[in-house]
Amino acid sequence: MSITPQLNFPQGMLAGQTAIITGAAQGIGAETAVILAREGCKIVIADLDAEKARKTAETINSSGGSAIVVAGDITNNEYLIHLVQRTVEFGEGKIHIIINNAGYAWDSPIENIQDKQWETIISLHNTAPFKLIRAAAPYFMLKDSEPRSIVNISSTSGIYGNAGQASYALAKAGLVGLTKTLAHEWGPEYGVRVNTVAFGAIKTRLTQAPKGEFVVRPDGTKHAVGFKGGYDEEDKWVGDIPLRRIGSPTDAGRAILAVVSPLFSYVTGQVAGGRGGM
Repeated sequence: MSITPQLNFPQGMLAGQTAIITGAAQGIGAETAVILAREGCKIVIADLDAEKARKTAETINSSGGSAIVVAGDITNNEYLIHLVQRTVEFGEGKIHIIINNAGYAWDSPIENIQDKQWETIISLHNTAPFKLIRAAAPYFMLKDSEPRSIVNISSTSGIYGNAGQASYALAKAGLVGLTKTLAHEWGPEYGVRVNTVAFGAIKTRLTQAPKGEFVVRPDGTKHAVGFKGGYDEEDKWVGDIPLRRIGSPTDAGRAILAVVSPLFSYVTGQVAGGRGGM
């Protein structure tokens, strides 16, 4: 049996790497950006909300990290090409990590779902991640032995289903299929790791009781976020969670860090559960 040297990352576990994180202006995405930056990763914040994205970048840069904002609509083909180009410039010719995090739910019972609802959610959660990965393919299909990883953010709705979330559940399940397929395609020759993290109860503005906040779509229309009670009423939800608490964006960001880190260097094509238990 060989003796493995003690793990030591004085410059951070992700030193020298560059990551694109979509939906990184706030919530899970923003916390993930801050956490990865602390581990030496250069961060590209991709978000429709330029103002909030700049605040996240300022938090990172003022703490000694390195981040830029490339604001835009990830459902727009031209924006995705621009995002990849700006990332390559920032990353000195390289991209190491993509975290497909952007998204929200637009819920209705199946019989009430309108075409626009359906198409918006599928485009945001499935088509956009696929197109971003495709646009970045030349920077992942390389044989230079550098670590490269893609993480698709899913949900327990995509694993178990959830009443009222047909489009969201389908889209999140679709990310699992994309993950496993890409792991087969880019793993053997290029060593790219592709995994999913499926979150359960995480407290963000999307899962709190309604407070008059909205998601603003690229066409300018607004979609109210939150649901009655939300995870603010924690006692209602924790009975089925083995850890008996609602997760935080920090919990989520740390889980994503674990998956992209060298500690998971032999893990690909998997669905990691970020739901406080089974």
